[in-house]
Amino acid sequence: MKKFIKILIILLCLIVIFVITSRLLSPKYMTDLVEGSMIAEYYDEVKNHEVIFIGDCEVYANFSPMVMYEQDGITAYVRGTSQQLLWQSYGILKETLKYEIPKVVVFNVNALRYDEPVSEAYNRLTLDKMKWSKEKVDIIKASMTEDEDFMSYVFPILRYHSRFSQLTSEDFEYLFKEKKNTFNGFLINKNIKPVGSLPTKKRLADYNFSEKCIGYLDKITKLCKDHNIKLVLIKAPSLYPYWYDEYNEQIVNYAKENNLDFYNLKDVAEEIGIDYQKDTYDAGLHLNLTGATKLSIYFSKLLKEKYNLTDFRQNKEVNKIYQEKLISYKSAIS
Repeated sequence: MKKFIKILIILLCLIVIFVITSRLLSPKYMTDLVEGSMIAEYYDEVKNHEVIFIGDCEVYANFSPMVMYEQDGITAYVRGTSQQLLWQSYGILKETLKYEIPKVVVFNVNALRYDEPVSEAYNRLTLDKMKWSKEKVDIIKASMTEDEDFMSYVFPILRYHSRFSQLTSEDFEYLFKEKKNTFNGFLINKNIKPVGSLPTKKRLADYNFSEKCIGYLDKITKLCKDHNIKLVLIKAPSLYPYWYDEYNEQIVNYAKENNLDFYNLKDVAEEIGIDYQKDTYDAGLHLNLTGATKLSIYFSKLLKEKYNLTDFRQNKEVNKIYQEKLISYKSAIS
């Protein structure tokens, strides 16, 4: 019996060492590559969101739920991640609907141009911090590049064992704790980099979105219809990569065929008040804080007028939560 207990203690110690080592070696995404922390922040939120954004960096950089709440009382959350691909958006939306059923889902259509995994680095930013579920398994299988191994997602130490020589103070400080880097999924960037000369617009051999991407857009559309959710398609007001007229025409037609609303916000950038000399942090790819604030004010008004959303500023319980969020938000941006 004593021998058994001794063996059991040794096994437990080995498991503890394995878990701690694995956590230590895994990227923390707290102060560096913070985009990798965003997917997990949603789980700790109170699930009262009437609007959910899904998509790539064109949603988490450009739409501020704090602005939308302060102006119109809209409760929104941005479940965007870097280079979020169609099948990833579909899986993340399926996961979200396990927690709550929003009135409106806003999907940024930029990802339709990509029908193959881009890189392991982008996969990791989306998947490392995502909770384990069938949706995560499906996304991993659909997203892995040729050099990736599924088990390295199950046991991150298989992927990150070589980080011993690259450990920083961040790895030790956030070994057992985390901090929030976004406000309801919006990542603040106050830098300014004006638009200069853009790359020459190249002619493409084929402008048609792939069957794979349209297939996943069909799945997103069906998922929303099955849950009586209004799906709204948008194109964020970025100047590059180029959003070709041929791309836009396909989305306009898709929206008509499926009774969806589509807003190309790039076309109304002047009306919104966006100044690409002041309102972008990377020369026109994404908006900075001032640009995102302008866009959020415009889009919040549109959502409120068209989709019968609740003004939660009249709800004492919800308003208390958001007033605390707004205090932190204004402190962060000031």
